[in-house]
Amino acid sequence: MKKRIIITLLLAVVALAGQCQKKNPVQKTVEQISITTDAKLNARQKVGAYMKAGDYDGPIGIKLRGNSSLSFNQKKYTIELRDRMGKDVEAPLLGMPSHSDWVLLAPYNDVSAVRDPLAFYLWREMGHWGPRTRIVELTLNGEYRGIYILSEAIKRGEQRVNIDKMRKKDIGGIDVTGGYLLRIDTYNEDDATHVSKVPGIGEGNMSSQVIWSCIYPKKKKLQPEQLAYIWNYVDTVEQVIQSDSFADPNTGYSRYIDVPSFVDYFIHTELSMNADGYKRSAYFYKEKQNADGSGGKLVAGPVWDYNLAYGNANFANADNTEAWCFEGASNNPTPALWQRLLQDPAFRKQVKSRYESLRKNVLSNKAINTYIDRHARLLAPCLARHFEKYPELLVSEEEKLQASKQPPFGAFPPMGGLPALDSIHHFPGGFSMSDSIPQFPFGFPPMGGGVPPMGGGFHMPDSIPGFPDGFPPMGEGFSFGDDFPMMPGFGNAVVGMFAAYRVSSYQEEIQILKKWLASRLSFLDRNISRFDKDWEPHIQEPKEIKAPLFGGGFPFAFPAF
Repeated sequence: MKKRIIITLLLAVVALAGQCQKKNPVQKTVEQISITTDAKLNARQKVGAYMKAGDYDGPIGIKLRGNSSLSFNQKKYTIELRDRMGKDVEAPLLGMPSHSDWVLLAPYNDVSAVRDPLAFYLWREMGHWGPRTRIVELTLNGEYRGIYILSEAIKRGEQRVNIDKMRKKDIGGIDVTGGYLLRIDTYNEDDATHVSKVPGIGEGNMSSQVIWSCIYPKKKKLQPEQLAYIWNYVDTVEQVIQSDSFADPNTGYSRYIDVPSFVDYFIHTELSMNADGYKRSAYFYKEKQNADGSGGKLVAGPVWDYNLAYGNANFANADNTEAWCFEGASNNPTPALWQRLLQDPAFRKQVKSRYESLRKNVLSNKAINTYIDRHARLLAPCLARHFEKYPELLVSEEEKLQASKQPPFGAFPPMGGLPALDSIHHFPGGFSMSDSIPQFPFGFPPMGGGVPPMGGGFHMPDSIPGFPDGFPPMGEGFSFGDDFPMMPGFGNAVVGMFAAYRVSSYQEEIQILKKWLASRLSFLDRNISRFDKDWEPHIQEPKEIKAPLFGGGFPFAFPAF
């Protein structure tokens, strides 16, 4: 009898291990994905296509995704699995749990192709749901498109952000309290948005507006009572954190936020020194309150978009291992709540304890380097094809030297075809610009063609007075067509636009990444060890809220012509 019980227990353990492996498999080889479509891809709406990826062989909807990355030679895509009638269906992809929504991330401006997978992996290892990924090679309409990261999209679901499903009738009592999926990021007219009543921080920002969006439920399904509830809750959280009694254990911030998740999000973001940290692709979710009134707090995470992290950007102090991300930078406003939380000794004490625990395993130098090395070995057979497709990703020693002398991102270097932006007063068509405007969020590299790349929230009609007749019509979000040919030299310039450095080989990139991470961890070790002693955060007092200069979906968007 005892032997039978032991065997049963062993079988249960094996079965459980098998389920875990199925949900988060260790990838052994790079997978192949092929997509075919007769439609022209765009960033506004999905078009019908056909995809083969492992066991999946069927219809999909696909569209371009991104903001400034729409100008890259290698595009990102949003994918929806569909049935023959065009309705979305759930299915597993390459060993990952079933869902209908997926993303093909292009590591174009991350030569290592590891930053997003590493960030998601660390978040999962810290005990949270983070997007699972598979490394693939993509062929689109018979053309090789290089290495991609197939990723789970951030969506509500049992195997994703596991919050309660909201129904139209959930408009009162406990039912209206959750779940909600929120984001601080760019936005468009399809998003339900809310301007924070607390101004964001950052030296020299052209705007201090922090914009929240409700991602789930979607705007068209949100009921007025639900919208009022969630924005009132966000207001309460932010204003309580700024209040004099914010650290009170009964009435302060811990009553409204899931503190351990905020502690982990802080550690994760500060390790990455993400150029967009806290202020872009920053997700939160709110669970439904329990019947006894407990729970239902605002949770920080999941994490997303780390291709400009771990030393891979030349703006917002992103390549500086001795800076703090929570202090903000001169590109987009950082929510003030993070610096305020660090003024509470109890919060800092939790950060220190958690960080020291993580450094023994998940965030040890050995564990991180082991993951990077495994990833590099996985990619090795594909690298030659990828860099042959995108030769501009690697540069000569002379080009590296030239890149190191370029002005930082946003410093207005001169462009071919247009005068230097520090002296320009008028764009064609009457758009005027003052000499005193501080750094733009997009540094414009030298290029021929006279039209700079532009970022999210940029709205342009099909025709633009004053621009050359040959300039292609574009839609909302500045969406280049997927087959739009880049201007001569444009692709290489775009790669360098964000880059803190350039490399001549993949091996050099991996070495730089490891060295940067070691230096960053050393900085955090020295400083977080003082969090319960003499360490005090640098505080920038929030000023009055400044609206975006031009309006639109992106705080630094160009105006509509």
